[in-house]
Amino acid sequence: MPRKGMRSIFFKPSASPATSPPPPSPLRTFTFSDSLMEEKIENAELLITKWDHSNTKIINPLFSGTRQEAKQFLNAVNGLQSAMQYLVAQDSTSSTLVRAQFLMQLAMKTLEKEFYQILSSNRDHLDPETVSARSSTDQRCSVSDYDDDISDDEFRVSETERVSMLAMADLKAIAECMISSGYGKECVKVYNIMRKSIVDEALYHLGVERLSFSQVQKLDWEVLEFKIKSWLNAVKVAVGTLFHGERILSDHVFAADSRKRIAESCFAEITRDGAVSLFAFPEMVAKCKKTPEKMFRTLDMYEAISDHWPQIESIFSFESTSNIRLQAVTSMVKLAEAVRTMLTDFETAIQKDSSKKPVPGGGIHPLTRYVMNYLTFLADYSGFLVDIIADLPQSPLPESYYRSPMREENSSASELSERIAWLILVVLCKLDRRAELYKDVALSYLFLANNMQYIVVKVRKSNLGFLLGEDWLANHELKVREYASKYERVGWSAVFSSLPENGAVEFPAEQAMACFGRFNAAFLDVCRKQSSWIVSDPKLRDEIKESISSKLVTKYSDFYEKNRVGSESVIRVLPDEIGNYLSDILHGNGIGDSSSVSSTTSSPCRSNRR
Repeated sequence: MPRKGMRSIFFKPSASPATSPPPPSPLRTFTFSDSLMEEKIENAELLITKWDHSNTKIINPLFSGTRQEAKQFLNAVNGLQSAMQYLVAQDSTSSTLVRAQFLMQLAMKTLEKEFYQILSSNRDHLDPETVSARSSTDQRCSVSDYDDDISDDEFRVSETERVSMLAMADLKAIAECMISSGYGKECVKVYNIMRKSIVDEALYHLGVERLSFSQVQKLDWEVLEFKIKSWLNAVKVAVGTLFHGERILSDHVFAADSRKRIAESCFAEITRDGAVSLFAFPEMVAKCKKTPEKMFRTLDMYEAISDHWPQIESIFSFESTSNIRLQAVTSMVKLAEAVRTMLTDFETAIQKDSSKKPVPGGGIHPLTRYVMNYLTFLADYSGFLVDIIADLPQSPLPESYYRSPMREENSSASELSERIAWLILVVLCKLDRRAELYKDVALSYLFLANNMQYIVVKVRKSNLGFLLGEDWLANHELKVREYASKYERVGWSAVFSSLPENGAVEFPAEQAMACFGRFNAAFLDVCRKQSSWIVSDPKLRDEIKESISSKLVTKYSDFYEKNRVGSESVIRVLPDEIGNYLSDILHGNGIGDSSSVSSTTSSPCRSNRR
C-alpha cells in the first residue's frame, strides 16, 4: 500500500486552528491482521461496485446463470462485515471504516434489489402449491441451500420444483446475509409487501371477500349459498396450499434466525388479514336468520373447519397468529349453535304441521318425504352432529319403543340416534292422525303401509340405518307387513266373503249363479276403486298383489271348476284373468281419486276388459 494511503488510515487530519490540538496518541503498528482486513475490503469493493445497480452496464441480475459470482458477492459481504467489526474494535473513527460502511450500504442496496427481483420474477415458481411440494422434496434429498448443481436426474424433481428450490435458496442466502449485516428490516419489508400481495390476490381469485355482517345479512339465500360454496372451496385451497406454502416459505427464507422471530412476524403480517376474513365469514353466516334449508350448508362449513383444524392449528401455531386460530374456533362455536337452533326449530315445525287434506290414493305424505329426506342428509353429518348436539335437551323416548344400539359404546352417538328416532316417532304420530282423514278404512291402512315403507327404505339405504340399528328396522318392517295385512283383510273382505267357505263343493245352479254375481260385483268394484289407489314402492306393491292373488285365485278357481257349468251367462271374470285385473290396481292411474275420500258404497260397474 502507498505510504500516503497508510497515513490516511493511521493518522487523523490536523485540528483546525480554532481548536486546541488533541494530545498526541502513540502510533499503532500495521499488523498482519490489518493487512488481511484491508484485503477483504478491497476484494469486496471490486465486486460491490461492479454490481452496483446504478451502473447502467448491468444487464443480467447477480443471482442468475451459474450464480458463482453471487456466491463470491455474498462471501465478500461477509468478509466486509468481519473487517468492519475488526475496525470498530481498533478505531471507530477511521476513514477506512467509513469507506467500508459506504460499501456495505451499496451492497445492501444491491441485495435488496436482487431480493425483490427474485420474488417478483419467480411468482409462478414460488406459488404456494409448488412451495408446499418443497417439504416432500426436502425429505427425498439432502441438498445445500445454496447449491447450483441441483440435478433432475439426481433428485428426480420437475423443472418447476428445481427453479423453485434455487429461488428459495437464493432468497435464504440473501436474507441471511442482510440480517447478519444489520439490514434485516429492509429485507423483511420487501418480503412482506411482495408475499402479502400474492396471498391477497390468491384469496380474491378464490372468492374470499371482506364483507361486513350487515352485508351478509342482506343477501338472498341463493346468493349467500353461492358464496358459501365458494368459501368451501377457498378454505380447502387456502389451508391446504396457500397458507401452508407461505408458512414453509417464510420458515425457509428466514431459517437463519434460530428463534424464528422474523419468520413468525413475516408470516403473521402476510396472512393475518386474509386468514381472519376467511374464517370470519362462517361466523357471520351463523348469525343470520336460521331456516331449515340453511342447515346443510351450515354443517358443510362446520365440517370444513373441523376437518382442517389440525392444519390450521399447525400452520398458525405462532403466538402472533393466535387471533386467527381464535377466529376459526369462534366460527365453529357459532355454527354449532346455529345447527342446534335449526334442529330444535325443525322438530317444532313437525309438531306444528296441521295439514288436513288427505293424500290422493293413500300415497306418501309430503311431511314424510320432507322429514325423511332431511334426516337422510342429516345422517351424513353424524360424525359432527354427535359433538354438536351433545347435551341438547330432548323429549325422552320410552325404552320399550327404542333403545340405541350405541348406548353402551358412545353416549354422544346414542343421543343422536335417540333424537332421530324421536323425530321419526313424531312423524309417525302425525301420520296416524292423517290416516283418520280417509273414509275408507282399507285406504287408511294402505296409507300407513306406504309411508312406513318409505321411512324404512330411507333408513335402510342411508346412514340412518347405522344410527338406528337393525332392531329398529326389524320392528318397523314388521309394522309395514301389519298395515299391508290389515289393508288386505279390510279392503278385500267383500270379495272373499262373496265366495263360499268351501269352494270345492258343487252348488245348485241358482245358488251358484247368485254367488258368481256377488263375486263379479264385489271384485270389479274393488278393482275399479283401487285403480286410483297407489303403492309407491314397487316391491311392496308386488308383495301385496301376490298375496291377494295367491289367496283369491285358489279360492275362486276351486269354486269355478265345480260350478261353472250352467252359470256361463253370469260369469264375467275367469280365474286366469284375475292377475290381469290386479295388474291395474295400486298404480294411482285409475278413474280418479274421489273414492279416496268417499264412502265405499258404490254400485258394481261393467268391466271393459272382456
